[in-house]
Amino acid sequence: MKRLAMNSNRSLYRITVSTAPEAEDAVSDMLSAVTGQPAVAYFHLESQASQVSAFVEEGQFKPAVARPEVAAGLARIRACGLDTGAAQIEIVKVRREDWAESWKRHFRPMVIRAHGGPAHRRLAGAPSLLIKPSWSRQRAAKNQAVVILDPGLSFGTGQHPTTSFCLQELVNFVQAGQARSFLDIGTGSGILAIAAAKLGYGPVVAFDFDPEAVRVAGANARRNRVVPKLALTRGDVTKLPLGPVRRYDLICANLISPLLVAQRQRIVSQLKPEGRLVLAGILASEFAEVQRAYADVDLRLRSSRTENEWRSGAFCFG
Repeated sequence: MKRLAMNSNRSLYRITVSTAPEAEDAVSDMLSAVTGQPAVAYFHLESQASQVSAFVEEGQFKPAVARPEVAAGLARIRACGLDTGAAQIEIVKVRREDWAESWKRHFRPMVIRAHGGPAHRRLAGAPSLLIKPSWSRQRAAKNQAVVILDPGLSFGTGQHPTTSFCLQELVNFVQAGQARSFLDIGTGSGILAIAAAKLGYGPVVAFDFDPEAVRVAGANARRNRVVPKLALTRGDVTKLPLGPVRRYDLICANLISPLLVAQRQRIVSQLKPEGRLVLAGILASEFAEVQRAYADVDLRLRSSRTENEWRSGAFCFG
């Protein structure tokens, strides 16, 4: 579902689900899918419970319809074996100021640093990323590229485990002073393409099937002043050429597992022989299937990370 920019003239609904910490990410994803807006989560020390909230404009939301959808989503999460705790659903009308202040309290800047070696030690002097909202006053450190993204106005801010893994691979892969080509398949907010441009990759190419995502990514690219450094278009992964004119050093494909499996030939054909392919957006229970599918096209798993119910991986030939 599309995530839409907020209209300052409309009232808002806040949809909140109280849940157990282990289901926080799954509930956030579910609530985002139901409402079409990114969710914010926070943990109450006193109650030992997590509260996940999303804010939706009054004209785009019907509580009578949303409540059973959220309840059904919670049931699906429980069926996957996650503890949803109290699973209480609250829908209230709030002032717009409450929405803005909620994001300011819970959306913090995040830093992505390069790691190296089997113990993932930090590399001194290596480039890094600072992802922050526009209201943050945090300053960049030495060799740190800054990406500004506000929640509620985009399709992704780097907080989700799959996106953060892609950002980590972007930082790990880049060499100081050496630009590399990058392809972002399913760009969403444009966060990965913008980060790549800031880190010195080039050329940077990004596309998404959803025209609203392309619009939002373009707006974010303008805010970050990287429009001349990236090519952003509406595109379809199922239409990628099997004999591309250009191949890329690094590719990120943050897509659902069935699409990653079905389109593996087209995705892999875009990769240079010595390149790296990062696959994300994969449920941990589905990762083995994805890994087998890409082994069939001569890609081996180089590294991976599992966080909650999500697993992402970086692949290379050989």
